[in-house]
Amino acid sequence: MSHSHTWRAMQAGDLDAVMAIAAQVHEGFFERREVFAERLALYPRGCMIAQGEGIVCGYAFMHPAKIGYPPALDSLLTQLDAAADCLYLHDVALLPAARGAGLGRALILLLAELALRDAYRFAALVAVHGSAPYWLSCGFEALENAPPPLAEKLASYDAQALYLIKRM
Repeated sequence: MSHSHTWRAMQAGDLDAVMAIAAQVHEGFFERREVFAERLALYPRGCMIAQGEGIVCGYAFMHPAKIGYPPALDSLLTQLDAAADCLYLHDVALLPAARGAGLGRALILLLAELALRDAYRFAALVAVHGSAPYWLSCGFEALENAPPPLAEKLASYDAQALYLIKRM
């Protein structure tokens, strides 16, 4: 990974950049600014900004959740789930210029550190935009015996959406 690309903690002042990147990278998956702002307020240590050459080029949002029960797209959490048993990677977006710089692998290391620190034995995510092969190559796998509401929720993302978990 080139030292010019790195992850740092997100600040409230980064939300304009987050919205701009989301609009570019996640076309068709709109989430309101309040959703991002709420994640940042509820679990700031899970909210990261990718920077390259001093420019914001990506972001990631992680928060505790229950395995098999990801939040619906564009929905507020109100509070963190007291019964959470995994660290959920809600969203990660990198501008095209930032891809291939090792930020994805670096993020997985950060995710693992955070999961261990907060005693979550699993990480989870919903792979969209055909990203599943990448996450599978990073050690994530499909959830066996998924709860029935999960399929319905995944349908709100896209036809290829896959819910994946990884033991930490």
